[in-house]
Amino acid sequence: MTEIVFLVEDDPEGGYTAIALGESIFTQADDIKALREMVRDAVHCHFPDCLKITCLHIVKDYVVISRNW
Repeated sequence: MTEIVFLVEDDPEGGYTAIALGESIFTQADDIKALREMVRDAVHCHFPDCLKITCLHIVKDYVVISRNW
């Protein structure tokens, strides 16, 4: 059993994208719940006979603006 890590980011056009690190797997969805299902299906398509643990690493960028008076 091996682990596949997905980098999850906000899609500029809305929703989320997930890219597997070290594998050629990419998927996208409108929300996190749907993305989890899409990741599960994509991993099953690439590895139909193997049990894989998937980890979603969600990246969020926050902008903080400070003003000097």
